[in-house]
Amino acid sequence: MANRSARPPASTPNRGSVLPAFGLIGWRWVSRNPASAVAPILLPFVFLYFLRLIAPPEYFPLEIVGAMLFTTQNIGSWVLGDSASWRIETRMQDVFVASPLTKSRYLIGIALSNLIPAAPALLVLGALLAYVVAVPLLGWAVLVGAILVLWILFSAIGVAVSSRVKSQREIWPVGNLTFTVLGMLSPLYYPLTILPPAWQVVARFLPTTYAALLVQGTLHLPGAVPSDPWLDGALLLLLAAVGTAVALRMYRWREGD
Repeated sequence: MANRSARPPASTPNRGSVLPAFGLIGWRWVSRNPASAVAPILLPFVFLYFLRLIAPPEYFPLEIVGAMLFTTQNIGSWVLGDSASWRIETRMQDVFVASPLTKSRYLIGIALSNLIPAAPALLVLGALLAYVVAVPLLGWAVLVGAILVLWILFSAIGVAVSSRVKSQREIWPVGNLTFTVLGMLSPLYYPLTILPPAWQVVARFLPTTYAALLVQGTLHLPGAVPSDPWLDGALLLLLAAVGTAVALRMYRWREGD
């Protein structure tokens, strides 16, 4: 009789398949519900429409950049909604906790699944920006880099807040309040200098402010505040790293955390 102990161990799950699976979740959501790709475009375009009517025309490129950063920030609200629903309603988080998946990989996965529905809005806004102003290659690189940093940061904030939500009824108001307030405090759709002095002080503590200043300054947009792009970039990375670390620290991955 063959020695059972000599059998090779059963293969372990392939960790490399986790992120594509999360990406497939996002893609299937868009393919089955095309409106989910249209909805992220509507809110920033509402702001752009009214600002186009009442704001100086030369600020329009700055406002488009702000719409792209605001859309990226709102991914955190969608991450909050998915993560809270999976934990409260479907109990899917229990499956993830019991699997080899870590909370950092879970964060990247759920962030990726929500980036896909936001991608059409970002592409449309990017095309509009290229239409109204000449964007150099360096400018695109800085803009994409800022978007990626904010995507990770606010996705981390989303999963952290989701772990504190107690019921389904809290998801929508908590998500909208958190991310809309953060978006309005930062100078995304308007130059920093037009804000009241006290508001400017508050804005200086938000990473989105430095993302906006960095992109506005790199593209030399009208209304951009003269600043050091290296300093803005360093502060953006520093605040984003601290914010992400704090959010992951606050995130309740398991019961009792």
